[in-house]
Amino acid sequence: MKDLKLNIIIKECQMEELSDTDRAMIDLAIEATASSYAKYSRFHVGASVLLANKAIIRGCNQENAAFPAGICAERSAIFAAGAQFPDQPVKVLAIAARDQSGELTEEPVSPCGTCRQVMIETETRFGQPIHILLYGKKRVYMTDGIRNLMPLSFTDF
Repeated sequence: MKDLKLNIIIKECQMEELSDTDRAMIDLAIEATASSYAKYSRFHVGASVLLANKAIIRGCNQENAAFPAGICAERSAIFAAGAQFPDQPVKVLAIAARDQSGELTEEPVSPCGTCRQVMIETETRFGQPIHILLYGKKRVYMTDGIRNLMPLSFTDF
């Protein structure tokens, strides 16, 4: 038996250290939290996606009493992008959230497993990693490729 050592890269930074594009994408994700319907969890998540053609799509979580009929912000944005621009790869995905008190989260919010799997499929489909920004008031996590958040991933091709 031997240990398998996995190397992932996630950068921790402050907003002022980000590029103008990355800051703008986070701002759009923060704005998207206002459109969230989170009646049950009171956890309002927003996402913004930048496509290769420069189109920007926003998404937010939409809950439903018939759980799991709702959808997360990340999938909302990625699926809307795919519906509107099916041939355009996702270049950037930014995620932000507000807690039950309505305040932006102190720590970066991370996508759920289902959203991570959708992101893997999106990266695989287009053959390129997504630049991911996870916003928190204290810090931002930045990584290139979902496999840094989910290194042992499932794909059928």
